[in-house]
Amino acid sequence: MSMTSGFESLATPLDSSSHFARQRLHLGVCGSVACYRAADLLRHWQRLGIQVSLTLSAGARQFVTPLLFESLGAAPVYGGMFEPGQNPFAHLEPGQTAHAMVVAPASADALARLARGFASDMLSAQALAFDGPLVLAPAMNPRMWAHPAVRANVDTLLARGAHLVMPVTGGTACGDEGQGRLAPVQEIFLAALKALSPQDMAGRRVMVTLGPTRENWDGVRFWSNPSSGLMGAALAVCAWLRGAEVSAVCGPGIRLYLPCAIKRHDVISAQEMFSAASDLWSAMDMGIFTAAVADFSPEPPAQEGKFKKTVAPEGFNLQFRPNADILQSLAGKRRADQKVLAFAAETAPNTAALLPMAHAKLARKKADLLAANCVNVQGSGFGSSTNAMAVVDASGTEALWPLKSKADVAWELCSWLLRI
Repeated sequence: MSMTSGFESLATPLDSSSHFARQRLHLGVCGSVACYRAADLLRHWQRLGIQVSLTLSAGARQFVTPLLFESLGAAPVYGGMFEPGQNPFAHLEPGQTAHAMVVAPASADALARLARGFASDMLSAQALAFDGPLVLAPAMNPRMWAHPAVRANVDTLLARGAHLVMPVTGGTACGDEGQGRLAPVQEIFLAALKALSPQDMAGRRVMVTLGPTRENWDGVRFWSNPSSGLMGAALAVCAWLRGAEVSAVCGPGIRLYLPCAIKRHDVISAQEMFSAASDLWSAMDMGIFTAAVADFSPEPPAQEGKFKKTVAPEGFNLQFRPNADILQSLAGKRRADQKVLAFAAETAPNTAALLPMAHAKLARKKADLLAANCVNVQGSGFGSSTNAMAVVDASGTEALWPLKSKADVAWELCSWLLRI
């Protein structure tokens, strides 16, 4: 089985972040068929430069061996409490070195031990001695998960500040159907990053528009652009990691994993995006407008069926009408306490040449902060994982950022937005 199987379906917008390098996580793995997925988690945290130590419960060691995780780079890997040659204070080490602790999968037994304060095995002792953020991702039979004793233990742990990644509904290894399956690996991966992040955007409501729009000219063809939505998705996830309540208005074709706590609104056309964003805007504290919205739509409206070649053997012309300017419209009627981050996709010989364009567009769009990039420069355009940016704000402050991952650009833009 591929060790990346948990991430084959959808990538996360933070997969190329360098912000978490040299942070430390401790991962606890309990006995469950789902425990093999801990290897996926380990490798993807490591790809961000996170150092991971790990403890296997006695039940987990019936499914997987310490050698698996040692060979993947986890260090140290703990087993039982009194193993020969082990540091006698190994049960305290994660609390002294790790910035956050994750238990995934977390069994019903582990939840009971942690809720009741038992410390009879290495994992429960380490968790009780750990005073940092604790993330729990349960996995068990649906009837076990529904049992009042399990739910009472979960409530106790939540009341003490633990973070829960809820199990999902589906088929389980025993053949039963219901809620109890381990959450998607991406959800646990991002929950750990949230535990490692400052909560400096807590209490803020943020709307992000992202991706392209499609303007149909017949029933099957459309006018659009190749935006992947990665920049906007990275900003949405970064804001969520830092504690914000996030709503994402997503254009079509967005194939990126957004955590389930982000409220996703899927749209297709510029008019649909305008309507969705308008409905949300009054309740928001911040608006981040990254979407590559089509400035024009074909006119007249698209016909229902396919436009046949035989109808126009000599070719044909399309007329276009302007779409509403979502950014300018919403920024122009915002409250004084609402902040606006705008994006500008431009063509220019280099990033420095974007500065005058960025200042002009910032003023025209009435934004607080504007980030511009050259879509005609390799590595900084649509579909790229990186961006080089010219960034300006309403006070006149400006910066030129060299090529870096969109995840890192997103983190820095969130920080700038908080400063102004």
